[in-house]
Amino acid sequence: MGDFETLYVQYFTDVYKYVLSLCRSESEAEELTQETFFKALQNIDRFQGQCKVYVWLCQIAKNSYFSSLKKRKRCVPQEEAPEQIAPGEPEQDYLTGEIAFEAQQALHRLGEPYKEVLLLRIFGELPFSRIGQLFGKTESWARVTYHRGRIKWKELL
Repeated sequence: MGDFETLYVQYFTDVYKYVLSLCRSESEAEELTQETFFKALQNIDRFQGQCKVYVWLCQIAKNSYFSSLKKRKRCVPQEEAPEQIAPGEPEQDYLTGEIAFEAQQALHRLGEPYKEVLLLRIFGELPFSRIGQLFGKTESWARVTYHRGRIKWKELL
């Protein structure tokens, strides 16, 4: 149990930031991060070291997030779903109103991996080295992908 506690202390903040970049809700991010570590504890014997522990935890977190989205879509009628705030530019503060809606729409029209890299960098505030690690790529790949994605995002706006 001591090893898992060390793992929890070492990776909690990074996993939390990753989940926060996906859901953009602090309370939901806390809940999903706890769920991630619970699932990791249950399945620690299955971890065979094919990837880094951080990547494994983020994969669990991502799967948990998408599972919660599916549950929410079944439970909440679409017209009652809360609006989410998105930035118009990575350098600007969060925007509100119609501009935020358009920025969010444009962001969702972006293809992968641009969309996810932008979300991880802007909302998750993850360093390029961590983003590259998540994708099994280099830090340079993450930087280039982020900048290309940003250009494509601006074009869509």
